[in-house]
Amino acid sequence: MWRNPGSGHVKVLAINGSLRAGSFNRALLRAAQRVAPAGMDVHIVDLHGIPLYNRDEERESGFPHSVVELRQAVQAADALLVATPEYNYSIPGVLKNAWDWMSRPPDAPINDMPLAIVGAGGRSGTIRAQLHLHDIAIHNRLRIIPTPQVAVQVSGDAFDETPELVDERAVDQISRLLVALQIEAQRS
Repeated sequence: MWRNPGSGHVKVLAINGSLRAGSFNRALLRAAQRVAPAGMDVHIVDLHGIPLYNRDEERESGFPHSVVELRQAVQAADALLVATPEYNYSIPGVLKNAWDWMSRPPDAPINDMPLAIVGAGGRSGTIRAQLHLHDIAIHNRLRIIPTPQVAVQVSGDAFDETPELVDERAVDQISRLLVALQIEAQRS
């Protein structure tokens, strides 16, 4: 599909951990598309339609169609970029649920991939959710890009009314994070 190891071109699957229509986290991913370095494509996916994980259903019927599509998109990517809001000091249930599906055998597609994490939220700017996602990702041996940390507060003027990310510092952080992600993906 997408993945072409050693080609120098990096395909990034950008996963939006929010289901909101006016998601600030989706705005972060759109900013990533705009500032992606040469040789990088950023494709955004939303998690609408991913059913709750149920091992009984998986055994009886296999992976649901929406999960197959998500797993194929991950498999085709060279790296992941995840945008997460913060709910109750953690990642949203929809993101954890999708992660559970992506990490299932056989051939869990997220294993050993480069991962960058961004987030937009309240006063902490999703730092706690990002740390929690970091802990979850360690189990799957993802190669996490540690800096720069992109944790944008939604209050203030970081976003315009549409919402689009207009904070130049945050846009620069995303740009630098993508360069680091590209370097890590090209090591694969």
